[in-house]
Amino acid sequence: MAPRDHWVDEEDIAQRGEAPWQAIAPTEEPFDPGWHTPRNMTEGDIEQVIEAYGAAAVRAREAGFEVIEIYGAHGFLLHQFLSPLGNNRSDNYGGSLENRMRFPLAVVDCIRRNWPTPRPLFYRLSAVDWVDGGLTLEDTVPFAAALKEHGVDVIDCSSDGIGDPAEKQRIPVGPLFQIPFAKAIRHDADVRTMAVGFIRTATEANTLIENGRADLVAIGREILFDPNWAHHAALELGVDPEYRAWHPQFGWWLRNRDRALRTEKGTTSQWADAP
Repeated sequence: MAPRDHWVDEEDIAQRGEAPWQAIAPTEEPFDPGWHTPRNMTEGDIEQVIEAYGAAAVRAREAGFEVIEIYGAHGFLLHQFLSPLGNNRSDNYGGSLENRMRFPLAVVDCIRRNWPTPRPLFYRLSAVDWVDGGLTLEDTVPFAAALKEHGVDVIDCSSDGIGDPAEKQRIPVGPLFQIPFAKAIRHDADVRTMAVGFIRTATEANTLIENGRADLVAIGREILFDPNWAHHAALELGVDPEYRAWHPQFGWWLRNRDRALRTEKGTTSQWADAP
């Protein structure tokens, strides 16, 4: 079944008995015409969600996780509160950038109270919204600096995910297109950053770090395309030329393959013309 990009509807009810639920959001505005209208979150709702994040951090700690990444990008709830495109509140959680930052920072504080300081805490954000009136780097840099002050160790720098879908044509998608965000936030907010977005090769990733444009690189779709990407990266960078990090049986055959490929130039295998 192909992924679906719309609300819970009759198809979900028929297939799983999953009727639409009452969504909550910063404001009572549907994502698009025809979508369900969320309920405006009360301060009580906000406090409940903050505590839920803290409880999740406790579970992660007790389960033995070593890193937590807070998802504050791509139109999810924390992004909705931060972006003026998703937040037209007039209380302490809306209006100015300081107010729009209040809920995400409270979530960070609650997680940090339940997550031991030596363990890293990442925050994934959308650095810009790519929509007029949305978030820009002028908003995101001070937000990233505040995240650092509240205990975040690394900013995972993505973009987009909120606003009119028709505006997506403005996004210059291509190799390394989001790297300027990681570089700007790293230098202007003085915080470690992680670069993402169409980073395909180990050399590209390594160069980004060597040149000081990011501290870490995240690989996503390339891992889907090549599940052995990390092994190939180690080979490409000369870290594991003998395939020692591979499963022993795999490594033995790959070393044997390399020996075969290094035969004298011009030599033809006896099997080359076999049917």
